[in-house]
Amino acid sequence: MNNEPLSAPKRVRFVELSARALRALADGDLAGGSAEAGVALDEHFVGERARWIFGYRADQLAKDPSAAPWITRAAVSEPDGVVVGDAGFHGPPDEAGMVEVGYTVVPGYRRQGYARAMLRALLVRAAADPDVRTVRARIGSDNTASLACIEGFGFTRIGEQGDERDGLTIIFEVPADAIQAGWLYGLGGHGDRPGRAVT
Repeated sequence: MNNEPLSAPKRVRFVELSARALRALADGDLAGGSAEAGVALDEHFVGERARWIFGYRADQLAKDPSAAPWITRAAVSEPDGVVVGDAGFHGPPDEAGMVEVGYTVVPGYRRQGYARAMLRALLVRAAADPDVRTVRARIGSDNTASLACIEGFGFTRIGEQGDERDGLTIIFEVPADAIQAGWLYGLGGHGDRPGRAVT
């Protein structure tokens, strides 16, 4: 029998990535992006895929500055203050009240509970907004880590889509009222109620 204590659940806070920070990262300027964000970002933030995403989000903010509270933020581990990834929504709630989550963990911090911590905080943020009725997640059918991550958060598989570039993607949704009713309470082993989750 293993007598080692269970590790404490991970906790994160989000740091806004302004349009200027996003643009710097999209241009491959890690130092500039870090300075704008006020935290030391990881090399992951200027990888090829990250640069494309951050450029897209910078353009999104240029077109609609009101989207700022919803889009990509740096995820900072607490209490140590290390940036462990990025997370946010694809934009504000649409006309049906749907928001879609997205999150990425820096490679060196994967499989340590940070994805669940980010997802938990995103769900709590979404459920707290009266305009949100549904939270969606799209996950590649071969992404076993992300598929495992969303287990226990109340998501239901509602469909799938596929294309040549991304392959088969499975679409999941969870109603905001299910989150508010306590889907998150006790999940992940730390018992945070929605009002107490770290954002």
